[in-house]
Amino acid sequence: MPSLRAEPLGSTLVRPLLQAATAEFLGTFILVFAGCGAIAVGSLPATGIAAAFGLAIMVSIYTFGHVSGAHFNPAVTLAMAVGRHFPARRVPAYWVAQILGAIAAAALLRLSLGSISTAVTMPSGSDLQAFAWETVLTFILMIVIVAVATDTRAVGHGAAIAIGGAVALGSLVGGPISGASMNPARSLGPALVSGDLGHLWIYLIAPPLGAICAVSAYRLLADV
Repeated sequence: MPSLRAEPLGSTLVRPLLQAATAEFLGTFILVFAGCGAIAVGSLPATGIAAAFGLAIMVSIYTFGHVSGAHFNPAVTLAMAVGRHFPARRVPAYWVAQILGAIAAAALLRLSLGSISTAVTMPSGSDLQAFAWETVLTFILMIVIVAVATDTRAVGHGAAIAIGGAVALGSLVGGPISGASMNPARSLGPALVSGDLGHLWIYLIAPPLGAICAVSAYRLLADV
């Protein structure tokens, strides 16, 4: 059964760190290449772009979930560690793998398309508005993740569908406002490759904040 069950502290079920980090690299690469590629190509409607991000996450979870836990997002990795659902010692390696995967995907998109400036996450209004939306969108995504990944009462075999759906939903609703990144690596890769770092701070801070709040909130629900 494919799942996103988080690695318990001390678990020997998840693969060695190098294999897990490689899976995180590949999963993040697929997310950025497919999702940002859908934007950069410029011919897909908003629904198509949302579907690309959601499907990329879904297929990557089914493919790599049993190897690394399928985070593909530094905010998810941090929140899982803060919530004690993931070993803190693995966080740096996961972050490096995720960021490198995003940069590699963005670089390939630029080489093949010439420019990926449209795939850089940008606020349509004020920075404060985008910060608020990124925090809330990531909160929604993370509360879905922590429910299906850590709570044994949840329907685990639908984890990939639920999480992919949450990503697509966030993209549909929040895309016109903040770009609906919900993922520091997804924003960092295209920003670095394009050299456009003007609003990057929003997407490096707001998603981790939203993700940590979600883990804390679900802890209250799970204890009810």
